[in-house]
Amino acid sequence: MLPATEPPWKPRMTTPTDPALMTAEQLLSLYARRALSPVEALKAVTERIARYNPWVNAFATMNPRALREAGESEARWAVGRPVGILDGVPCTVKDLLNIAGFPTRRGSLVTDPTPATEDAPAVVGLKAAGAVIIGKTTTTEFGWKTPGDCPLHGITRNPWNPQRTPGGSSSGAGAAGAACFGPLHIGTDAGGSIRIPAAYCGLVGVKPSYGRIPQWPHGAFSAVACAGPMTRSVGDAALMMSAMARHDLRDPVCLPDDPRDWRAGMDQGVAGLRVAVVRRLGFEPPLDEEGEAALQVAAKLLAEQGAIVEEADPQLPDTRAIFSRVWGVAIARIWTGTAEEKRGQLDAGIEEVARKMGDMGAADFLGADMLRVECGHAMARFHQRYDLILTAATPTAALDADAPTIRPVEALWRDWAPWTFAFNLTRQPAIAVPIGLDEAGMPRGVQVAAALYRDDLAFRAARALETAASLPLANPAESGQMRAKLN
Repeated sequence: MLPATEPPWKPRMTTPTDPALMTAEQLLSLYARRALSPVEALKAVTERIARYNPWVNAFATMNPRALREAGESEARWAVGRPVGILDGVPCTVKDLLNIAGFPTRRGSLVTDPTPATEDAPAVVGLKAAGAVIIGKTTTTEFGWKTPGDCPLHGITRNPWNPQRTPGGSSSGAGAAGAACFGPLHIGTDAGGSIRIPAAYCGLVGVKPSYGRIPQWPHGAFSAVACAGPMTRSVGDAALMMSAMARHDLRDPVCLPDDPRDWRAGMDQGVAGLRVAVVRRLGFEPPLDEEGEAALQVAAKLLAEQGAIVEEADPQLPDTRAIFSRVWGVAIARIWTGTAEEKRGQLDAGIEEVARKMGDMGAADFLGADMLRVECGHAMARFHQRYDLILTAATPTAALDADAPTIRPVEALWRDWAPWTFAFNLTRQPAIAVPIGLDEAGMPRGVQVAAALYRDDLAFRAARALETAASLPLANPAESGQMRAKLN
């Protein structure tokens, strides 16, 4: 249930000088000029969390050492010796990833509450860059679905409208980003779990090339899952990825080390690049009228900047049949890996999917994996003709936060992730970018994708859209919300 009164989004006046509303790049610039300290920034963010999180429910746990870490960062900036590119910037971590000293509960009542003993690779990268971790954000149970609720922490809500879901499975990261609970948030994405909440919440959400950001331990969805940034600007997403995308020997499938600033070249624009507007991903994903309008706006914005934009079909096999098998087997592993006496504590949808998809034979699963490889091959061929792909990000705006999960296998490709899961199968980079607000005042986004390992091109396209659309979206807590009509 919601608290007795609605959150004071509209009456609450904010100012551009509020550190909680700033991007990481803005904070770092102020730190360097001694115009703001990391402690002041953290206090602004934590005060905002205290005020708004009762309506949003974005956090699984808070970091009691955050203020001390901000103070240590402040001391480094005072002598002009920041430890890394994110020194003193507040960030959050999704509760599917380990932080040493904190339990990793994965949104579930059946997980071990014992604290983790080491950091996940992405967390290692952020800590090495000096980021201040303010807490762990909520997730759907084991990251299995899009509606943003879980048995352990209840319902997480969308700051643009608490009756709507922020999406999932990176539900807390999406809500925290939209509510300005810090500028940087780690999500994970096995079928759209970064890009869907980013689109629902008006954020930039990056699913990098598979292996670009190392992961350990690998979860049930490891064959298709990635960790990635969720931020309010493309620049912050690229900056964050620069810290996270470092080789970690624990992950046997991560890419070799490529130390770089992913912002480099981001402003080169899209002039001369060939962009395919894709409406089929082996099937015809559903899309409502305002989602279609957002897609057309994005295509027009890219064309106006000199891109060569045309509709095209990559001729993929039916990605529904492939991904539902990969997803279904992973969920069946969760079900069978849970002690029988504890299974009643799992989200009911997990049992439904496990019973429907869990009896798949080895030959069927290997056949699905071969079709996944064929998808990757088809996309590689497609990218010989096109530099970039533009699609919708979600079939609708954010769904009802309180609606029950019904027929999840059908919901996967109809309501949740029909526009996103194909790019997990092909393992190529894809970024959700906000375009504006619909008639109900909810964010709508699109998705840009590039060939495998061409994350740089995906960032260029995302930046071009951000610049042309005058993003980021207005903060939902600002008086007089922006109403960028999609026309």
